Amino acid sequence: MASGKKGGNNSSLGKGLNGRRSSKHKEGPIVMDTKAVFTALYSVCEENATFFSEGAKGAQGGAAQRLVDTMTLIQEHASSLEPVISGFAAVYHHFDFDPHIPANGYRSLVKVVRCCILHIIHKGHYISTNRRSIFFRTAHNAGEMEAYCSALCQLRALLYLAQRLLHDNSHGNLFFHEESGLSQSFVREYSSMHKGCFYGRCLGFQFTPAIRPCLQTIAIGLVAFGENYRRNQSGIGVAASSFFTSGKYAIDPELRGVAFERITQNLDVHFWKAFWNITETEILSSLASMTSTQVKVNRALSVPPVPFDLPLVADPHLTVTIEPPSAHTGPGPVQMRLISYELREGQDSEALLSLSRSEGGPISLSLGMKTKQSPPSRWLLVHYHGGGFVAQTSKSHEPYLKSWSQDLGVPILSVDYSLAPEAPFPRALEDCFYAYCWAIKNHHLLGWTGENVCLAGDSAGGNLCITTSMRAASHGVRMPDGIVAAYPAILLTAYASPSRLLTLFDPLLPLSVLSRCLSAYAGTTQVEKVSTLSMVRRDTALLLRDFKQGASNWIHSLLDPNRAAATASTGRYTSVSPPEGEDGVVLEHPREFPLGFEPLRSERLAEMKLATSPVIRNPYMSPLLAPDSMLRGLPPIHLVACALDPMLDDSVMFAKRLRNVDQPVTLCVVDDLPHGFLSLSQLSRETREAANVCVNRIRDVFDQKDSPQEPRMHRKLERTNRRASSVTTGDPEKLFATPIQEELLVARGGALVPDGEGLVGVAAQNNNNVVG
Repeated sequence: MASGKKGGNNSSLGKGLNGRRSSKHKEGPIVMDTKAVFTALYSVCEENATFFSEGAKGAQGGAAQRLVDTMTLIQEHASSLEPVISGFAAVYHHFDFDPHIPANGYRSLVKVVRCCILHIIHKGHYISTNRRSIFFRTAHNAGEMEAYCSALCQLRALLYLAQRLLHDNSHGNLFFHEESGLSQSFVREYSSMHKGCFYGRCLGFQFTPAIRPCLQTIAIGLVAFGENYRRNQSGIGVAASSFFTSGKYAIDPELRGVAFERITQNLDVHFWKAFWNITETEILSSLASMTSTQVKVNRALSVPPVPFDLPLVADPHLTVTIEPPSAHTGPGPVQMRLISYELREGQDSEALLSLSRSEGGPISLSLGMKTKQSPPSRWLLVHYHGGGFVAQTSKSHEPYLKSWSQDLGVPILSVDYSLAPEAPFPRALEDCFYAYCWAIKNHHLLGWTGENVCLAGDSAGGNLCITTSMRAASHGVRMPDGIVAAYPAILLTAYASPSRLLTLFDPLLPLSVLSRCLSAYAGTTQVEKVSTLSMVRRDTALLLRDFKQGASNWIHSLLDPNRAAATASTGRYTSVSPPEGEDGVVLEHPREFPLGFEPLRSERLAEMKLATSPVIRNPYMSPLLAPDSMLRGLPPIHLVACALDPMLDDSVMFAKRLRNVDQPVTLCVVDDLPHGFLSLSQLSRETREAANVCVNRIRDVFDQKDSPQEPRMHRKLERTNRRASSVTTGDPEKLFATPIQEELLVARGGALVPDGEGLVGVAAQNNNNVVG
């Protein structure tokens, strides 16, 4: 039966997006106190505008006038946004997975707008309280308000785009399932809209305050790394050089925003691979290892590409041969990492030691000692890491995997699958499937009895968990007992959805970066061959120069902020109309915004090259497009999504697909955290609690064979499906088990959302070419 977690106490209250408690049995939308929020905004803006319009003269007078103009413009944006938000609040509950899990891209957009408004109100109250003080810096506060005003303008544009998506999509569907038309227009708008305002003073405003300093550090490191990247240094050389050029970006948020936008729009996938792999360096990985849980076994393995047989589930007397990975680069060893908090039987065997690979340091602190061995575990956790299919290995994910091994009391086998663009689809899937089958065949080497196995992964790894299970089903071999996928990428096409509009300002997953990673995985990105030896030679000379030149630049940027600000002049943005064609003729395409409004535009267009290869519609690449026949029979799937993640709609729609074919599925949504929170789990209480949600989902998989337990509600982080286990019958080809009655859904402008065919019917026609 398709269900989530069964409800415990029916009188419990669910928490809405607005932070209020609402009845668990309440139908319809959770009402935001929109009127009160906008009333407070109008009041604080009007009061400050009146004060500063009668204020100082001279230099202070110029800053005061900036404040007046900004307050007036904020009120103009707000007066247009208020009815739009009210319209979305009336309809977005129709797109939820379940009435008790209020989460979808429309809700997320409204929440971000509301968060921006609350920041403006808070800043406005601060100005009202301190504006008479002799220490009050009018120019600084004017800059703060201008930044949030720019952000509000761009968010207004996103809501208009979401309105069109709401109007054009089929009833209850979050994705516009064509890469042309609406999806293409969204990409065009992204390429020209100004985004730097979200990466300066407003960086991470939508997330929990505890995570914002970390995001600022990442952004400063990113722009400094990008400044030195073009010199063809090795990763460690660029990182060292970047240290000396990061000061100016730390003290000048506008300069940082301009540089961040330029880098995310124009640098290729090789840059992102190099930047994300900084965590793989010996220094950072050693620091992470010292602060993480100490385990008895942490061994890197290299399994040779040798075919072997596994019994068929339908008839154990028959076997199927598991061939080693061979796509693109030919047969090669599969890299893995075995992590175990306790030393278990078989983990120090000669057979396993013969597979160990050196990482340039001690493999384990305890394998050479006579440590008491624990009996084999009944469970094994097979883990596939994230990294956009192009970067990172299990080494970057060690900290939370060690903690999981201790908390769960099971060994963990993390697979270092081949990465794009050097090894595009389906090589990573081949590696993951081979590793999964090898673990079943050689369970005695892993400290595992071979009884039960769970797959877990985040982002790209979540995709590979699902597709590995689909491939196990196609081969007829044993399926995993459950899957836990955190913020998985389940649809790799360029289809537009409301949550994917968040890529305009997401600091970790901008659309231009996402498109480059997906294009690399699809095999449409060219591979650059760079001599490592030549880069190391350059590092020797350039690094010495950076100690002198970079330190000097840092000191000068601290002493003279205007110097850094002048550098930003090359990346200005304007509020002019969209780009024109030849002879001054406006390009012919449907107007996305109401007359009289245009978002801020960047002077440079982003380089957007989306993958259009048919392979991206392959169900083994985009599981959301798999036909029902491939989804039936999958193990129970537990999805952990983020409310502010551009990938949110992937999880919501996939959960609906699984429920519609009577597959066990649960959906949990954590608030106020970014995509990739597992890699940040050591940095704040909120990320640790979110990581614990994943641990609890894995425990649910462990417990399901004995006696199903009640879900553990994780305070305000978790919104769990408490839907009754019974599912209404209906047409299995429809997207919903319980179709919503057709009605007029108005989101300003009278958008009619008709009942129609969902994504499934369209997807089922595009599934002829699959991986066997």
